[in-house]
Amino acid sequence: MNEWIPDGVPVFAVVGRINMGKSAVLATLLEVDDDKVIRVDPTPGATTHCQSLPVEFDGKELARFVDTPGFSRPLETMRAIQDLHGGGTPDLGTIRKFLERQRGGGEFEDEARLLEPIVAGAGILYVIDPGRPLRDAFVAEMEILRWTGRPRMALLNDKGEGGRHLEDWKSRLGSYFNLVRTFNAHRARFEERKMLMRALLEIDESHQAQLEEAIELIENEWSERREEAADAILEMLEEALALRVEGRLGEDHKRLAHRKERTVKNLARKYRDQVRKVEGRAAERLLRIYRHHLVLIDASGEGYEGVDLEAAETWRKWGLSRSQLTVAGAVAGVAGGAIVDVGTGGLTHGAGALIGGLVGAGGAFLKGADLPEIGFGGGLKISSGSGKKLVLGPPKNENFPWILLDSALHHHAAIVGRAHGRRDEAVLRGGDGESRVRGMPRTRRTLLAKWFASCAKGNPDPRLSPDVFQAVVDCLEEGE
Repeated sequence: MNEWIPDGVPVFAVVGRINMGKSAVLATLLEVDDDKVIRVDPTPGATTHCQSLPVEFDGKELARFVDTPGFSRPLETMRAIQDLHGGGTPDLGTIRKFLERQRGGGEFEDEARLLEPIVAGAGILYVIDPGRPLRDAFVAEMEILRWTGRPRMALLNDKGEGGRHLEDWKSRLGSYFNLVRTFNAHRARFEERKMLMRALLEIDESHQAQLEEAIELIENEWSERREEAADAILEMLEEALALRVEGRLGEDHKRLAHRKERTVKNLARKYRDQVRKVEGRAAERLLRIYRHHLVLIDASGEGYEGVDLEAAETWRKWGLSRSQLTVAGAVAGVAGGAIVDVGTGGLTHGAGALIGGLVGAGGAFLKGADLPEIGFGGGLKISSGSGKKLVLGPPKNENFPWILLDSALHHHAAIVGRAHGRRDEAVLRGGDGESRVRGMPRTRRTLLAKWFASCAKGNPDPRLSPDVFQAVVDCLEEGE
């Protein structure tokens, strides 16, 4: 055992030219978006020393990667190694002598540092940017790595800008490396990361058992995260459907209409704010599950925006369509509210009835004179009732939970689709794009409609819970 190579643990040194994306590849592969752990920086030479990055499960190290400084003087280094060897082709022994001469601050400090774990026994993961033309300096790097005799794979960190250079690189790399693969450190999703781990099996058969165990545990962990995400989404939906807010009318509400209107508007605003908070907590939980620290749920710091429930566009594009909503609700036995919405000429996909028909357990208004129907804010309205006590929630509009679910599915897809190698901050908003729930199988929509109805009554049906949980897990997997 030595400093770089623990007994029985496969180790891979990630090497390449300065600013080729070595650290970004590692950050995406290992899901690290923290510069304090892996620094990803466009400044040349940001990585100045070797850093060990273990892959561990339950305290057991199954693999290790070593982030290294980039080659800075490859042509000169190659000539120095050749001069040291004399005639013929240099080998690992010559490179070991080269390192001994560089210890204590030699002329080729960066090259000596990156070669140290390789000489100690690490396999090689050579990262290149195919957007750059193939020049003699790159050939020198490949020659030096070939002389080590270590198992080695070339990784084309392709950002889609390779053009003709990509084919030049592929044709040359094949003669220097055991394996050549393409990987975009800024876009790679889970399946691509897993494929890269599997590719390591092809260049290091001596650690097959350890690498296969690591891959299996990575797959299991991802499944567990998906289930945690489903749990977070279901908790959000259950809480939102059970949400109720209360307010009171003053004694003068019969005389002063503006006070009635202001009271109802304030109560509706309070309800919307509470829904946003419920959504925001779920979004934060999803970000924690998938280890994202650079994604914010709101850039303004004034609270999570959430899905825009006041926009008619939201109700037009998201949630179920008219026919799907009616069928799902009717089959589930809860379609009354939905059918009323569909049957009213003035309503489009329920857009006018977001807050319309909000009722509490026992009635929206208790005791007292009637409260006129008040329209406000993009077609939102509060239905008529009587009394001084106002209780809002949940909406009778059957599309309400489907829109919240749509928003959550968009959030999940955006989160799992963001590579950890990126260092730009992003804002997770209410979401956009086309509806995801409209593509569900009819049986799944019916199941969820039944569960939504039970949640709205304040009593989620436990008999449906296992199937509902699996349905949401399936939705998340399909969106990955």
